Amino acid sequence: MTITFNQERRMFHIQNKFYSYIMTIEENDILSSNYYGARIRNLSHIRNYPRIDRSFSPNMYDSEDRLFSLDTLPQEYASFGSGDFREPAFIFRLKNGSFISDFRYKSHTITFGKKIIEGLPHTHGKKEECETLEIIIEDVLAQLEIVLNYTTFEKYAVLVKSAKVINHSLDKIKIEKMMSMSLDLPNSKYELIHLNGAWARETQITRETIHTGTKILDSKRGASSHQQNPFFAIVDPNTNENHGEIYGFSLVYSGNFSAQIQADSYNQLRLNFGINPFQFTWNLAAEDSFQTPEVVMVYSEDGLTGMSQQYHSFYRNHLLRGKHQNLERPVLINNWEATYFDYDENSLVQIVDEASTLGIELFVLDDGWFGTRNSDTEGLGDWIVNKDKFPNGIKNFSEKVKSKNMKFGIWVEPEMISKKSDLYRQHPDWCLQVEGRGKSLGRGQYVLDFSRSEVRDHIEEVLTDVFNEAQVNYVKWDMNRHITEAFSIQYTNEQQGEVYHRYILGLYDLLDRLVTKFPDVLFEGCSGGGGRFDPGMLYYMPQTWTSDNTDPVSRLSIQYGTSLVYPIVTMGAHVSSSPNHQVGRETSLEMRGTTAMAGNLGYELNILNIQENEKKLIAEQVNFYKKHRTLIQFGDFYRILSPFEGNDCSWMFVSRDKSEALIFYYKILNQASEPLKILKLCGLDSEENYYFEGEELSIGGDELMKSGMYLPTNLHGDYTSYVRYLSIEKIT
Repeated sequence: MTITFNQERRMFHIQNKFYSYIMTIEENDILSSNYYGARIRNLSHIRNYPRIDRSFSPNMYDSEDRLFSLDTLPQEYASFGSGDFREPAFIFRLKNGSFISDFRYKSHTITFGKKIIEGLPHTHGKKEECETLEIIIEDVLAQLEIVLNYTTFEKYAVLVKSAKVINHSLDKIKIEKMMSMSLDLPNSKYELIHLNGAWARETQITRETIHTGTKILDSKRGASSHQQNPFFAIVDPNTNENHGEIYGFSLVYSGNFSAQIQADSYNQLRLNFGINPFQFTWNLAAEDSFQTPEVVMVYSEDGLTGMSQQYHSFYRNHLLRGKHQNLERPVLINNWEATYFDYDENSLVQIVDEASTLGIELFVLDDGWFGTRNSDTEGLGDWIVNKDKFPNGIKNFSEKVKSKNMKFGIWVEPEMISKKSDLYRQHPDWCLQVEGRGKSLGRGQYVLDFSRSEVRDHIEEVLTDVFNEAQVNYVKWDMNRHITEAFSIQYTNEQQGEVYHRYILGLYDLLDRLVTKFPDVLFEGCSGGGGRFDPGMLYYMPQTWTSDNTDPVSRLSIQYGTSLVYPIVTMGAHVSSSPNHQVGRETSLEMRGTTAMAGNLGYELNILNIQENEKKLIAEQVNFYKKHRTLIQFGDFYRILSPFEGNDCSWMFVSRDKSEALIFYYKILNQASEPLKILKLCGLDSEENYYFEGEELSIGGDELMKSGMYLPTNLHGDYTSYVRYLSIEKIT
């Protein structure tokens, strides 16, 4: 792990054993980007950017040098208006109305460790784990400084970038765009991978050729969204799961974002990533600063799996935090699809009693326990127990759950408010709204203005009372609509462009207070499933409900896509009833169980209404999962067969020491006279032999990975699965 500055060549070299990232201060103090890729010892003069006179590419201020133009130079953090016509990294409006900036290198510092970012989620690292470069570029006339932050970690192919602008002038400026990261690559002959979808169809993998022009991946919904996850990757066309060059980019933010992928007329590629500039402005007062969220960049020569494993391990160890960072997640049962709103304490106690006999460890009380909440059109905001359902209070029910040696969890949706609620009748002004206009309803609810401290203070107070009374061990934090009428009556006209971002900052503020106040509680994020599955939320809540769609066939693609970036231990996955409530598909309990086991296992069906043989199978699934939980939640994850490419899916988990592994194979539709298929395993020790559980054979890891194994031919019917455990020690 080294960050060096070559004084003679004015060159920065960020490197570790995985990659090199090199920048140069040009002769006019412009900061340029030279190289990002596989680690090299040094960069010679042959990689200096060629000076070419390009027609219609203007030159620097009053310069006679026609060979130097910002229009073509690969830059580190580019502006617009002085010769570069590509997408800028930032747009500042100065007091005189000008958008023109001229930022040149001023100074830099190199330090061990990594600073915290106040008010924003961020990655963390100790002095012995990482090193940070801060480069200050300045616009002398405007009296502005931008601090570009780069942190490299010794054990990871990770570079963390962010930027901060400081206003040293006496005048206020307006920020109209400020990206967390900008990167210029010298050619555009790449492909783009991104994760898109919709509610109940999240993180679908799209891979496409990059063409000349600008491609924008974004969210304008006030949340990272089901529609587009805040991640993308740039890959060599020949890159696959296990081989090839890949650049990954993941934004540590939960609100509106934009990724801009621009291929210019000279086949150069510019990448910008950060807060969406759409309807965004920020008023920056004199001597004030604005900090962007972080982007976590991963470079890999080992294909998609190499990138994913870097993200998984890095996020587990340097984004997640608190007591539950490295703790096994409990097997839970949630009453939502079992009862919806139609329940009372007595009916739930029956579910709890049955669940305890099956080995389930946590009962989660879902929507409907509070206020007058008997449908999704009422009660949100009134966080007091519904005495009709719990006449003896929530504490009494919690104690009944815990008497069965189970933990107790509860569902909340604190960011929203029902039109039919006491809180709305008392504080209609607490909603996001434009005075004189109507407010859009979503799922029968409005959005509370979390940019306002008094709103957050109230929610903190009422939730604190509930969590203390119920002695909760787990909280599911939901958000079931996106932001409309993004206007706050607290702010002035010129501040309304700040509302989207201030909402997210307010949310982060409240979450930080609550997780600090309740360090023993396991928080799970949710937004109608994966509508806010992003690194920003994982900083506060170490797991997320992956999707409201619990159909196992749908979940194969959803969990497969999510695994491109996010650790398995962060992914909530449940077994629900059949036919499935989202798609109506009938699948076996075995298939539902093996799919949900490839995440944090839970159940979301009425176990009082199933057959005894199904209860027995659930108990077996729970027992099997507990036995292998550490391997699944914290082992190395390998994708083998993609559900996006065929009629089946396979993945596996391998312990860090390669001593044990779990193979999962899923067949979606059965076929007559089906060809035989060989499955080649991954991640094993080629010098060791492995025993399959229940068999006497000892098979070499090299054989399993290179020659492979025939898949079983006895998987009859549709929606079947196959799970095998293997170990280098004989399994008795």
